Amino acid sequence: MKLLKSFASAFLMYSRIPMPAVEWKEENRRYALCFFPLIGAVIGGMFLLWRYVCGLLGIGSLLTGVVSAAIPVIVTGGIHLDGFCDVVDAKASFADNAKKLEIMSDPHIGSFAVINLAVYLLLQTAVMCEISSIGTAAVTALGFILSRALSGIGAVCFKSAKSDGALQSFIRPAHKKITLSVLILMAVTVCTAMATVSLFSGISAVLSALCCFVYYRRSSYKNFGGITGDTAGWFLQITELAIPIMALVGEKFAEVLTL
Repeated sequence: MKLLKSFASAFLMYSRIPMPAVEWKEENRRYALCFFPLIGAVIGGMFLLWRYVCGLLGIGSLLTGVVSAAIPVIVTGGIHLDGFCDVVDAKASFADNAKKLEIMSDPHIGSFAVINLAVYLLLQTAVMCEISSIGTAAVTALGFILSRALSGIGAVCFKSAKSDGALQSFIRPAHKKITLSVLILMAVTVCTAMATVSLFSGISAVLSALCCFVYYRRSSYKNFGGITGDTAGWFLQITELAIPIMALVGEKFAEVLTL
């Protein structure tokens, strides 16, 4: 029962997928982070299904790409994009760490966030339009799981910048050894699957995700003194842009080698 409640808590917090109501108490969130990557599995499944339908119906690359970019937002409600915008505004202020944390708590969106969000969505849509091979699409779909597994690992292992907040409500009650073990196993399994599905695309995508993970820790510690729920969302977004970009690079590199 605790596992089911943890499962529901993760989906209720980080997605818009209907779930039974669960009482908001710590014991119901003990294993919630273990289920966080499953939301990525839902996004990846919908992404692949949409591209399959597009292939059957002969839908053009532009509409295919636009909807592909919209699927994560539809499933999550944009919670991670919100964190992305908050971090961009805070970093653009060039203030001290305390002031940056204060800016991230402000519910208003600044001009730098709007500009960066527009650029991000344009880049993501363009990349999704370029994906044509089944292997690259599969690697991209698996990337939604990997980004969340890495985000969960960071939540457990990295220093927190604040003692409160949405992220802390999942970190504090978590059974850290079990959570970390499950997330590492998921991450390793997904990385292996990505490399198996498409060697060059998979390896390129995995390396890009790991680079984002290292940069996430460095940037969070430097600018905020640790991670927060917003920085976790920012990390998720940059990783989910880097993965398809590098998967495409790997695909093109493989094509060059076969010439």
